Amino acid sequence: MVLSRRGSGSLTLPTGQTLAIHTRTHDEEDLPHATKKTMADHLRKYETLFTLTPQRMRIIVESFKETLELGLQKPEQIVPMIPTFVFGWPTGQEKGDYLAVDLGGTNLRVCLVTLQGEGKFEISQSKYRLTEEQKQEDGQKLFDFCAQCLKTFVDTSLADGSLSLKSGETLPLGFTFSYPCYQSRIDHGILIRWTKGFGALNTEGHDVAEMFRTSLAKYELPVTLTALINDTTGTLIASHYVNPNAKIAVIFGTGCNAAYMEKVSEITKINDLGIPGDEMMGINCEWGAFDSFEHEHLPRTKYDIIVDETSNKPGEQAFEKLISGRYLGEILRLVICELIDEGVLFLGQNTYKLENPYVFDTAFLSLMESDPTDELLMIIGIFSHFFAVETTLAERQFFRALAKLIGRRAARLSSCGIAAIVGRMGYLDNGERCDVGADGSLYNKYPGFADRVHEGLVDIFGEKGRKIVTHRAEDGSGVGSAIIAAMTKTRKEKCLYDHV
Repeated sequence: MVLSRRGSGSLTLPTGQTLAIHTRTHDEEDLPHATKKTMADHLRKYETLFTLTPQRMRIIVESFKETLELGLQKPEQIVPMIPTFVFGWPTGQEKGDYLAVDLGGTNLRVCLVTLQGEGKFEISQSKYRLTEEQKQEDGQKLFDFCAQCLKTFVDTSLADGSLSLKSGETLPLGFTFSYPCYQSRIDHGILIRWTKGFGALNTEGHDVAEMFRTSLAKYELPVTLTALINDTTGTLIASHYVNPNAKIAVIFGTGCNAAYMEKVSEITKINDLGIPGDEMMGINCEWGAFDSFEHEHLPRTKYDIIVDETSNKPGEQAFEKLISGRYLGEILRLVICELIDEGVLFLGQNTYKLENPYVFDTAFLSLMESDPTDELLMIIGIFSHFFAVETTLAERQFFRALAKLIGRRAARLSSCGIAAIVGRMGYLDNGERCDVGADGSLYNKYPGFADRVHEGLVDIFGEKGRKIVTHRAEDGSGVGSAIIAAMTKTRKEKCLYDHV
């Protein structure tokens, strides 16, 4: 057995005997586990660290609004406020067959969407798992894989009759690429930086739409890449397609982001494109980068700083690292490891399995918070099955409370981002309701996340914050992508701003 540098370890001798080795000494009368009182003392410390007051939230919102404004005025800002070249809202009457390819943080998804008008649609889809190697290998190989999967899907759809094509006909394709890109037109995008743990080589600074077109040509696919979109922009359009009250879209999952409609006259950095100022255009905020590098506004703990400094992009995506599903489990693991080092937790047990970064999945926090049993049996299972350590009830209660603190902070910070857009656009000024389409694993699966976001909005705006209603969004990366492909096809046919 490998010796742990924390807690205790054991060695099996040649005789077959097991020798216990304690890496720290403690008096015989000490308990091998933390007592309820000890855990309550520690919890108070973490409550102070991870709790956001309404006053602090309002200060963050004001800083956020200033950052959004700067991104609209000047190119290449930390929060880039990317013009999407998606003009206005869908009519709800878009019709036809469209393909969508969604390169997400975990899966590649290929969809055939049939838009039926009146806000209705049908969708068939296939998912393909992305390996960690594919995320880090050469970028062109990654796009070749995307094209291969699309070819398999199209060939299968043609064979089973769910798709039919005339000779020489091509299908419009919406490519959902949910990583920050600079776009000067809708079918083009230069990757600014990878996020969500991706690091594929020879891709940052390149036109990813052109790279994907190269792969599509290689596999002779009968498609035309019509629009390169971000999943958040797709979520905005898909949500409005079925609910015309939806004004904002947010994603809280592996990454985090928001999109909304802005008047072109406010996007002063694209004044030279000659688009009328009263036209509306979707903005992909890429707000996960808020407070990056300078770290002036967000309340980072020492655990957040460790997460940042040991990430593949130190200094970047500061907001995302506090609230996204990729990092919450790691924040909790770092707290646990600190308490092991301090001799508070798991004395006399081998804790080496807890030492690997990112081994504590954010899904565990969801399970811990939702454990309905008095003895917290689900938490017993997590620690015994995955980490081979035993826990007392006092420790389990502490772990659940800690998970709640980290999850609640993530939700309240998320509400700060929503509040910044709502405040900037004046959506509450006339007393009307503001609907927000929300998607992502945190929003959809983490217990109480949506309620905590709403609670945060009331803390920021007072009672009128109740007018902001989040609801589970429509499928942005599939349906939204297809709707945008349809809108773009119509716009180009009308020769409307066809230079973008």
